[in-house]
Amino acid sequence: MFDVTDRAKEYQERLLAFMDEHVYPAEAVYDAQMAESGDPHFHPPVLEELKAEARKQGLWNLFHPHPEWGPGLTNLEYATLAEIMGRSAHLAPEATNCNAPDTGNMEVLTLFGTEEHKEKWLKPLLAGEIASAFAMTEPAVASSDARNIEMRMVRDGDDYVLNGRKWWTSNALHKNCRVLIVMGKTDPEGPSHRQQSMMVVPLDTPGVTVLRNLPVFGYQDREGHAEVLFEDVRVPATALLAGEGDGFMISQARLGPGRIHHCMRTIGMAERALDLMIDRARSRTTFGAPLADRANIQDWIAESRVEIDMARLLTLRAAYLMDTVGNKEARTEIAAIKVAAPEVALKVVDRAIQVHGGGGVSDDFPLASMYAHLRTLRLADGPDEVHKRAIALRELRRRENERSGR
Repeated sequence: MFDVTDRAKEYQERLLAFMDEHVYPAEAVYDAQMAESGDPHFHPPVLEELKAEARKQGLWNLFHPHPEWGPGLTNLEYATLAEIMGRSAHLAPEATNCNAPDTGNMEVLTLFGTEEHKEKWLKPLLAGEIASAFAMTEPAVASSDARNIEMRMVRDGDDYVLNGRKWWTSNALHKNCRVLIVMGKTDPEGPSHRQQSMMVVPLDTPGVTVLRNLPVFGYQDREGHAEVLFEDVRVPATALLAGEGDGFMISQARLGPGRIHHCMRTIGMAERALDLMIDRARSRTTFGAPLADRANIQDWIAESRVEIDMARLLTLRAAYLMDTVGNKEARTEIAAIKVAAPEVALKVVDRAIQVHGGGGVSDDFPLASMYAHLRTLRLADGPDEVHKRAIALRELRRRENERSGR
């Protein structure tokens, strides 16, 4: 059912070679350059070297489904590549210009941006010359229900005036970040799903203040997760994406493919954690025998293999359905992978940490960082509970319809 096309196989082979020859060897260089800089948001030169090499090899903008801007791969084709990138999640996606939130923002600008937006922001993003951020979540309300968002976007003549506070604005502290896509309310009295709009806001607009970076389990991510204050921020009416009240519609168009990308990268992280677990188990001896000979360790390895393959198949099914019947019809599967993939990956990484002992919770291995970021994914793009609720409501409705003969 999920046969890989010849085109996807060719990209896989090239991407695997790029990872072996360039990305994995660059990890130690990246760590050294970050440490020497003393700046958690430093942009290391090795990353620009990787980007240049990826462009030269044609491994660039692989995520973009529109042939005008990228190779035009399907969700199913790209999913297999996202998994490979996930094995070095802090380097490979950005090296190939396939990192979030830029990928989602580029798709939004492609689908809903004006010609001015595309010229000023989309083209530099596609070229990897700038970075972008997405500002939706707010500290004062439960943003898992986007109807709660309080930021006001008030029309004033030919402008809109924005007031509000956002946080977890990922990428806002990236050294190359130049523009935000911001979600707020243009019509608080309208229908609940027509109150919100999205706008393009340059980061240097007067009134936009990056207050602080938010750490993730103590990690200061290079791209940053900012708390951002908007005080009487004035942008032209042309900053509006699509139309007033289209914020929910845009967010759904943005999040479907993004969840496939996240989940497949997550599976790649789990695969690398499994490899690390196996290598450690084979190399360490306790009580006179290698760890790999212990029944419980073999159980962990076997369970990890089964769980990873299950999560991969579920994610590939979601990608296949998105390609064949559309995002709306695949919404149950999209919600399901968002729950399943991080849970599986967390289990695998946790087992790998245990096999590594004290080293597993240190920075000598990537496992502690993996765990922190995978745990965060259970909140990003909506917490697990929101997705489970959506799945349950659709299942209840399905069964009711079956029983009533509809």
